[in-house]
Amino acid sequence: MKKRLAGFILLTLVALGPNGLLAQSGGELHFCLRSEPKTLNPLLAADDASETIRYLTGGVLVRVNRLTQDVEPGIASSWKISNGGKTITFDLRDGLRFSDGTPFSADDVAFTMQQLMDPALHSPTGDAFRSSDGKVATEVLPKNRIRITFPAPIAGLDRLFDQVAIMSSKSPQKEMAVLGPYYIWENKAGAYLTLKRNPNYWEKDPAGRPLPYIDSVRLDIQQNRDIETLRLTRGEIHFINSLDAEYFDKIAAQDPSMAHDAGPSLDSEEMWFNQVASSPLPPYKKQWFASTNFRRAISEAINREDMARIVFHGHARPAVGAVSPANKFWFNAKLQAHPFDQKSALQRLSEDGFHMQDGVLHDHEGHAVEFSVITNAGNKYRERMATMIQQDLSGIGIKLNVVTLDFPSLIERITRTYDYEACLLGLVNDELDPNAQMTIWLSSAESHQWNPSQKTPATAWEAEIDKLMRAQAATLELKKRKEDFDKVQEIAWQEEPFIYLVNKNALSAVSPALHNAHPVVLRPQVYWNIDQLSLTSEVAGNR
Repeated sequence: MKKRLAGFILLTLVALGPNGLLAQSGGELHFCLRSEPKTLNPLLAADDASETIRYLTGGVLVRVNRLTQDVEPGIASSWKISNGGKTITFDLRDGLRFSDGTPFSADDVAFTMQQLMDPALHSPTGDAFRSSDGKVATEVLPKNRIRITFPAPIAGLDRLFDQVAIMSSKSPQKEMAVLGPYYIWENKAGAYLTLKRNPNYWEKDPAGRPLPYIDSVRLDIQQNRDIETLRLTRGEIHFINSLDAEYFDKIAAQDPSMAHDAGPSLDSEEMWFNQVASSPLPPYKKQWFASTNFRRAISEAINREDMARIVFHGHARPAVGAVSPANKFWFNAKLQAHPFDQKSALQRLSEDGFHMQDGVLHDHEGHAVEFSVITNAGNKYRERMATMIQQDLSGIGIKLNVVTLDFPSLIERITRTYDYEACLLGLVNDELDPNAQMTIWLSSAESHQWNPSQKTPATAWEAEIDKLMRAQAATLELKKRKEDFDKVQEIAWQEEPFIYLVNKNALSAVSPALHNAHPVVLRPQVYWNIDQLSLTSEVAGNR
C-alpha cells in the first residue's frame, strides 16, 4: 500500500504546477536539436536527434521511468516473461488509435517486431534483441494479447522495449502514424521540425484530462552552443537538455533558478593502456602496461578530486569504476573511488622493481618511465584532464607526453594499428542494464578497448569477467545477476584495465516558463515526462 500511495503522490505532483494548481495546457514548447535527424524511421534511430523524435512521437509497450529507473506500463497494460527468459507476453490496452485514427492492435506489434528483426533493415535497436542466431516468433493471442519468443534468453528483456516505437501495419502514413504524445506536423530540412499534439494519445492525468498538456513542439536545428545559450536566456527556447560545465556556469550566473545539476550521470571519463600483444610497442613498455601494480600506481597518482573541481568546475565526481552511482540498482556500493596517494603509488611501483633516480622513475632494466597519452583534439575538457594527469605523474617521476589527434586518426590507432601507448576518452552510457556493456567486458569483443578481439582471454581475471558476464546474462534471477555483476565491478576496480577518472554531472537548464520539469540523470534529462510538461499561461497564450 505504501508503494502504491507514493507512486500516486509522485504522479500527482508531476501533474501539478509549483503552487499545487492544475498545470496550464496549450502553447508551443521550443528547444534545439544539435543536428538534423538522420532518419524519421524509429527503428533506425541511432543519433541523438533521431532518438529525440522517437521519444517524443513513439508509443512503446513499456517505459523506463527516468526518475525512479523502474519499468512502467505503456501501451501494454501488463506483461509476463516466461520460457526461461526467451518469451514475453504483453496484454495490450484496448481502444487505442494511431495519430491518424488507424486502430491499434496486436497485429501492429507483430509487424513492428518483424521489421525490427529483419537483418536487411540493420536496426540498431534490433541489435539489442539478437541474443542468438534464429528467428523471432510472434503469436497474436485472443483478447488483444501478443506473445514474442526469442531464440535464446535475454536478461532484462522487458526494459529493451522502452526503445521500440510501435508502428502501424495498416496506415498509409507508415512511420508518420504514431502512438506517442506528438506526431510530426512539419519538417523543414536543415532548419526545424514542428510536432503537434496527438489527438488520439491514450494517457490521461489523475484528474482525467487528456495528455499532453502542451499543444505543439518546435525543434530548431542549432549547432552553435553560444547561440543556443543566448536564446535560452532571452526566453526564445524553454530548455537545454544537456550542458557542458562552462555553459552551465554562465547560465547559473545570470539566473540560478534556470540551472539544474542532477548529480553524477551514467557517463564516465577514463584512461587505459594499450595491452595488445601485436602492437608496435617496445617489450619493456608492454611489460609495464600489463602489470596490475603499474596501472594501480598510475591510478593512485592522479588527483581525481582536483580534476572534478578544476576541469569541470565542480560539476563532476571522482569515478568509482565501471558503473556510475547514478545507476541506482547495478552500482556496487561497496566500492569507493581510488584515493590520491602518491606514496602508495611509489610503493606499488617498487614491488615491480621501479626506482627513483635523480627525480626520474626507472624500471628494473634502467629505462626511464615515459609514455604518451592520446586524446581527441578540440575537446578542451579532455585536453585539460590530460594536462593535469601530466602534472600529477611528474610527482612520481614519470614523464607523460600529451598527443591530441583528430577523431578519425584516434579511432584508427585504437582499433586498427594499435600504435599508441595510452588513451584518454569518455564512455557515453544510455543503458542501465549490464548487458549493454557486453561489448566492453567480453575479451572477444571489439570494444574490449585495452586488448580487443582476443581469441582466448589473455589473463585469468579477464577469463573470470567473461564467465561472470555470460552468467549474469543467462539467468533471470535478478539477485544472482546483481551478485555476478558486482563481482565484475570488483575485478575491474582491482585490476584497473580502465582507469576511471570522473563521472560528469548531468547538467541542464530550464526556463521558469516551463512547469513540471524535473531534470534527471538519464536521457532525455529534461523532457523525459514530456506529456506532463506545461507552460505558463502567458507563454501558452502568446506562442
